[in-house]
Amino acid sequence: MISTLTTATPALNLPTWAWWLTIGVAIAVLTFDVIWIARNPHRPSTKELWLALSLYIGAAIAFGIVMWITEGGQLAGEFFAGWLTEYSLSVDNLFIFLLIMAKFAVPERYQQYALMIGIIIAIVLRGFFIWVGAAAINNFSWVFYIFGAFLIYTAIKLAREGESDDEEFEENAFMKAMERVFPATNQFHGTKSFIKENGKRLATPMFFVILALGTTDLLFALDSIPAIYGLTREPYIVLVANLFALMGLRQLYFLLGGLLQKLVYLSIGLSVLLAFIGVKLLLHALHENELPFINGGEHVNVPEIPIAVSLGAIVVILGVTTIASLWKSKRDAKAMVAGSDSTSD
Repeated sequence: MISTLTTATPALNLPTWAWWLTIGVAIAVLTFDVIWIARNPHRPSTKELWLALSLYIGAAIAFGIVMWITEGGQLAGEFFAGWLTEYSLSVDNLFIFLLIMAKFAVPERYQQYALMIGIIIAIVLRGFFIWVGAAAINNFSWVFYIFGAFLIYTAIKLAREGESDDEEFEENAFMKAMERVFPATNQFHGTKSFIKENGKRLATPMFFVILALGTTDLLFALDSIPAIYGLTREPYIVLVANLFALMGLRQLYFLLGGLLQKLVYLSIGLSVLLAFIGVKLLLHALHENELPFINGGEHVNVPEIPIAVSLGAIVVILGVTTIASLWKSKRDAKAMVAGSDSTSD
């Protein structure tokens, strides 16, 4: 039920050491992954992928349970809602990642390393966005109007685009500028980003692949960071939800490579999700209104959406999107088989 009253969200007053411990653990895990993958470049086996993904998902669920016990259901619900939202939006990134790998013809055994470094770049850049977002929210309540309007605009744009028919990755302006700045070779040299050839320092395709992965994810962060701030005001929860979502993205890339083609309604599902959060943000902005040209600068008595309703809506939207996509893909596959059989007859 949507409440017309504001329920004060409990503050998450963490000591400084808790922030540094979280960041330190993330750095340790990522460093281990990078070193291990660099020394042993390979396409991970299905068993290896499921084991790592299970650990990341299990750790996220355990974190949410601990938060529930120590901080209460409100903040735990915000974490789970934020984590699911970031994960679902990250899945949309995977199709672009597949196109990037195809564009640069990255050998399969090096793809895991490229993804890992690209994800680290994305985490650092998202950290900056999280900090900027927190500063804006703390100082300017009207920023929720901007976040909400932007998410609704993005949702409409995503719904209109529907399924992507693009089969090639188009480089952004930054990537084109980097290719002009750095002399390059078109040959991969293991996981190296730079080599020396005839006394000249050259960038390898791996360097540009990593840049493409990192900067492309940054563009997706323009949607995901405002979206998660629509579910929680706690920068720590935003940070941890992003870490868990991005750190499991590499495994999803290999596991869902073929399945992505079957998620035909993914864009529509994500557009509904973004629109829902956008409306939630606008309602909150009206409730906290301080703009003088809206209701004389007074708060507007509008309903706000509790986090329990938000979490339930996110689960339903993602579940319906997945089930409907797989059903349509299965039906289309049967129709194609039936059509080929009739043609052969």
